[in-house]
Amino acid sequence: MSWNTFKQHYLSINELDFALDYSRIRFSNDFFQANEAKMQSAFNAMDALEAGSIANPDEERQVGHYWLRNAELAPDTETQKAITDALEMIHSIVEKVHSGSCAGKNGAFKNLLIIGIGGSALGPQFVADALGGPKNDRINTFYFDNTDPDGMDRTLDRLEGQLGQTLSVVISKSGGTAETRNGMVEAKNAYTKAGLDFAKHAIAITGEGSKLDTLAVEENWLYRLPMWDWVGGRTSELATVGLLPAALQGIQIDDLLNGAKAMDAVTRIKETRKNPAALLALSWYHATEGKGSKDMVILPYKDRLVLFSKYLQQLIMESLGKETDLDGKVVNQGIAVYGNKGSTDQHAYVQQLREGVHNFFVTFIEVLKDRKGDSISVDDSGNSTGDYLHGFYLGTREALDEKDRETLTVTIKEVNAHSIGQLIALFERAVGLYAHLININAYHQPGVEAGKKAATNILKMKQTIYELLEKESPSPLSVEAIAEKASLQNNEELIFKILYRLAHNSASNIHITSNNCPTEAEFYLQ
Repeated sequence: MSWNTFKQHYLSINELDFALDYSRIRFSNDFFQANEAKMQSAFNAMDALEAGSIANPDEERQVGHYWLRNAELAPDTETQKAITDALEMIHSIVEKVHSGSCAGKNGAFKNLLIIGIGGSALGPQFVADALGGPKNDRINTFYFDNTDPDGMDRTLDRLEGQLGQTLSVVISKSGGTAETRNGMVEAKNAYTKAGLDFAKHAIAITGEGSKLDTLAVEENWLYRLPMWDWVGGRTSELATVGLLPAALQGIQIDDLLNGAKAMDAVTRIKETRKNPAALLALSWYHATEGKGSKDMVILPYKDRLVLFSKYLQQLIMESLGKETDLDGKVVNQGIAVYGNKGSTDQHAYVQQLREGVHNFFVTFIEVLKDRKGDSISVDDSGNSTGDYLHGFYLGTREALDEKDRETLTVTIKEVNAHSIGQLIALFERAVGLYAHLININAYHQPGVEAGKKAATNILKMKQTIYELLEKESPSPLSVEAIAEKASLQNNEELIFKILYRLAHNSASNIHITSNNCPTEAEFYLQ
């Protein structure tokens, strides 16, 4: 690695306090020239997307998350007004909650329970952890982000005796997402058991006319905020989904939006070497051979960014992991994403990154500012903890480079609302550009929908099995007998898995006969 190579592959954007070092991606000499036509085509596709074209052809939808931070870009006045009205409503709600004029039965809201799944939870969690802290948070935030009953019980245990001062925000575009609906039902039950009216402690963020929207109207919830078809869950952090929780926590959401808007401006530049999102997309394209042949490891050297890899995991893998391209050809595209934080991971999986299977590239996130105040020395040489952290980052980078492991480094000055907005916008744009380079639809998720359909069929099967055992009660039946009697042949494994779990939950009234081999046991209802 030469100094000249570094200078030629280092993009610094001073007005954003941002830099991208792509010098350790081993591009061939003609790579940028060979791919310039593709990149210009990708720029033009993004222009059309932002202008309101149908960028999600499978669902005949526009893709408008870029409009959220600059409503003037929206293609019609109705959409522009919807964005600005929603932002004004968020500020109004937050002012009322913080002032206490909107309060729970037992006083001003001091807790926030977010009920959502996927992008409706990952984005808010990432931003809350990155920008929050006990000294500044205006509200304590909790999550129902899975349909795990024990997980919900753990959260409710932390809120015991406090639900009367807990504001619940239920987030679901369709209003029919099972995990979110289940969380809402569990929350309503907890409020009811505490002698509280859930509706007087609830806000809905949902699509107009959805099941959730209808329910919130019928039950007279506190507020309803919109979700739009043109914003996908994984790109909704800068929509009502992420902005309301962040603002309630006390985060300056205008700074988040302005950071994203500023990054959007530079990632629209059509001179490839001056566009950080284009450089990221091309780096991914080179490192993975345009077909996901290597994983993306995210290593932020900052505790506040520990959830960034989890956030990017959904953004990138749900967007790029597709079976077919836009022409219907089977391509099985995608980039696997994982990571935690430095320097923790130097004591975990960096050993394999340096010496094991070479199936990855690394994206470091470097933060220049150590802390708000001054640091103390922690050794006889006058080094601070920040010096050590930076040394570990540079040392890991060098150690990987010695073994021809490719790395990128994104550098920001400090973690604040503006820089977090920048990071969100940067990776959103990089995903869009990369998707065009590999000719896939980044804005639908048919695999997720397939999983939901399969889960629905499993629940129907459970009901069929239960009704059979109820009819045969208390006679025990083997898995094979159940399959035959219920006309579920060739589903024996599923029958066993369903009944074996039910038998370990007393409320089901399903029991298992004693047998050393569980698969040979019989099940009965009593």
